[in-house]
Amino acid sequence: MIKRLKLFRRMRVSASRTQARRRFGTMYLGAVAMQGASILVIALHGRIEAHASDNSELLLLVSLALQVAVVACLVVFRAILIAKHDHEQHMRADSEEARRRTAELFTMTDMLQAAETNDEAAAVLMVTARRLLPGHGAALYVLNSARDRLDLARSWDMPGEHIEHGGLAPGDCWAIRRGKTHLNAPDEGGLCCAHHNGYNSALEIPLMAGGHVQGLLIITNEGALHRGEVEDGTTITSKLGQALADSMSLALSNIALRDKLRVQSLRDPLTGLYNRRYMEDTLERFLALASRGGGSTAVIMIDLDNFKALNDDYGHAKGDAVLRDVSAQIIGALRPADVVCRYGGEEIVAILPDCPLDDAASKAEQIRLRIHGLSEAHGCAISASIGVSALPETSARGEELIPDADAVLYMAKASGKNRVIVAERIMPRVGVARIGAVG
Repeated sequence: MIKRLKLFRRMRVSASRTQARRRFGTMYLGAVAMQGASILVIALHGRIEAHASDNSELLLLVSLALQVAVVACLVVFRAILIAKHDHEQHMRADSEEARRRTAELFTMTDMLQAAETNDEAAAVLMVTARRLLPGHGAALYVLNSARDRLDLARSWDMPGEHIEHGGLAPGDCWAIRRGKTHLNAPDEGGLCCAHHNGYNSALEIPLMAGGHVQGLLIITNEGALHRGEVEDGTTITSKLGQALADSMSLALSNIALRDKLRVQSLRDPLTGLYNRRYMEDTLERFLALASRGGGSTAVIMIDLDNFKALNDDYGHAKGDAVLRDVSAQIIGALRPADVVCRYGGEEIVAILPDCPLDDAASKAEQIRLRIHGLSEAHGCAISASIGVSALPETSARGEELIPDADAVLYMAKASGKNRVIVAERIMPRVGVARIGAVG
């Protein structure tokens, strides 16, 4: 089908060129014929002049008229040739410009495929938009994960009178609500979005991919964008803006999908905590940093008490809710640099980089109290047994940290549950090594 269309286009072009050549040929032959007739009249003038002087003057006038007609035809022919040449030059320039724009868009699409974050994608968009739409400003908004707010990713070259927002509500934008391009044109008395409070006209294009909104692209300049041209899609601004928006929407969709897959591969879907594979990689990295800096790395292992009985008595939905709340309480008790992972079942492990054993034991006691405090909210007994170990205080090697914390965790279980036990020190600091119970 595509080959047929290309063939038809070539046939049309060749047919139009053939018709033009026929017209120019006819005009040229007409001029040559009139020139020949004029020469013939002049040649006959000498012979006729001897027999009829009146007719000779008439022939002279006819010859002069033919000469004027020939000159007029040549002038018109030359003007047509100049106009045709100018038209071809203009078409060639338009073709080169269209080819350049297409190349820019292809380059942008290729770069967007390699972008891993929204910031990188926005930087690619800014560079391309400045090349394709010089003199225009733009702002890119990306829909957040909760899909209730459009956050500003990047803006550039916006007019001085334009009022920029750090975030927009999707309900305040007609382009987002309608899923179509919308022009805010205050000078034409048109309907403007609730967030638009500037004096410049602004073209707003929703970024759609897979039937879902990914963001919003706003294009504006110091001049005015006219509603009729924008709605008809006849302006370069609207055409290129839509092309930029199409490429950007697919890029944002791909980035969001990759982020989602990355989160699913690293986090537990129920609690939102990191999974065991991530924990092992993180622990190895923290231990390598600690060995170079001489710091201490602690591990807190947490196991909910009687969790199987809780599931049997109250159902798995209650157990899932308890696990989610326990995870939130653990994260709330620790630092942002600490890593909390679901080790398996109802066991949770927290890795605390650059944290001495005593500080880790204090954090573990805070976690125990927070977990125990959930009992009233859930209407059932909730507690946890906790074991604490640290390198180099209780463990000589990094691979011993988890087993040492696990061993004292089971000691806490065996000694009555709902308590914290710290592994025995191997480095003397207070004179006597001990296994301590906190709380």
